[in-house]
Amino acid sequence: MKSILITLLIGLTFSQKLLIPMDVVQTDHLKAYGIAFSTLEKNRNVDWLLNYRGGSFMMDDNIRTQQECTIKGVFFELVNAGQLSQIYATIEENNMDVVLLEKLPKIAVYSPDDKQPWDDAVTLALTYAEIEYETVFDEEVLTSKLKEYDWLHLHHEDFTGQYGKFYKSYRNANWYKQQVADFNSTATQFGFSSVHELKKAIAVKIKTFVSNGGFLFAMCSATDSFDIALAAVNVDIADTPFDGTPVESGYAGKLNFANSFAFENYQLYTNPMTYEYSTIDVPPSHRPITRTAEADYFTLFEFSAKWDPVPTMLTQNHVNVINGFMGQTTGFDRKHLKKHVLVMGEIPNDALVKYIHGNVGRGTFTFLGGHDPEDYRHFVGDPPTDLNLHRNSPGYRLILNNVLFPAARKKEKKT
Repeated sequence: MKSILITLLIGLTFSQKLLIPMDVVQTDHLKAYGIAFSTLEKNRNVDWLLNYRGGSFMMDDNIRTQQECTIKGVFFELVNAGQLSQIYATIEENNMDVVLLEKLPKIAVYSPDDKQPWDDAVTLALTYAEIEYETVFDEEVLTSKLKEYDWLHLHHEDFTGQYGKFYKSYRNANWYKQQVADFNSTATQFGFSSVHELKKAIAVKIKTFVSNGGFLFAMCSATDSFDIALAAVNVDIADTPFDGTPVESGYAGKLNFANSFAFENYQLYTNPMTYEYSTIDVPPSHRPITRTAEADYFTLFEFSAKWDPVPTMLTQNHVNVINGFMGQTTGFDRKHLKKHVLVMGEIPNDALVKYIHGNVGRGTFTFLGGHDPEDYRHFVGDPPTDLNLHRNSPGYRLILNNVLFPAARKKEKKT
């Protein structure tokens, strides 16, 4: 109550605010996040109104911000002191809250220099929303450059050293052969005897980044392959086609789940001809249960905005039921989740959990299953999604919630 009143008094000293509503009236939800970032870049704070009209943004009125919204097609409203008082009263009386965004996060995306034969939904979202980011890859991670960033994204990656489990279908493709050559070159450069040792060392570096206060957001195969790499950091789970040696005898009993973030007690698929890492993924990629896009959906949880602001921020949306989308890792089997992991999105009455969050050390991780929220089955070589056609995408909003959340002033957790 006290924080709301303080914010209200501060707000009333301004004659007018600019409100970017994020409910169904918004013309471009995705670029609205870019407006929030642009405002932070100018050293001006933004209020994130959690659960108020879909998670709206409010800032001091400025003619340049109005012009930016108009140019980018973002709908906004001007709010006077009387209307502002009503907004804060509504927030105080309902499951809503105000979070101050004040620190512009420095964003990194883990991605190789060469173009991959698939697209990264996060880089598509960042580019469309006009949010600046930098790319890092193995060399930057191994030389401790991650400490220069606040937020790191991992997408369709393989931290187990099995080249994405693409051996069966793509081992003769030029891009696959080039990837093998590049990864082996990097492994040799940094003194590793195999690619799986290289990639597991990178996973450990990323874990350190999170433990020291970093924000990690992963999608698709980066989620489970990262966790598996941490559990198997001292175990050879890569078969002969990947490193010239067979899988280590008794590997299943040597996995250390205590090292990983989110998953435990799963079984690995080590056969190089099987397009799947483990039993974490639901439905399994090598035996997919194909639904139509219209029949596949997941539901977001509603959290207490005043008591649990972090999951509330990460689930801000103008709908709470979102169309599903597949990927090499589509979702997570709930029976393999560690007890501390918070479920934020799931298919009701189903084994599949879609969206999870947790803490590691002083940092946090968020995993979202699936590859592209607006391409139900995105195949290798498919053209990138045109977000001009999906500017109100609820699935892409989940991505941008994660990008924006590190900008929030930290509040003491009440639960």
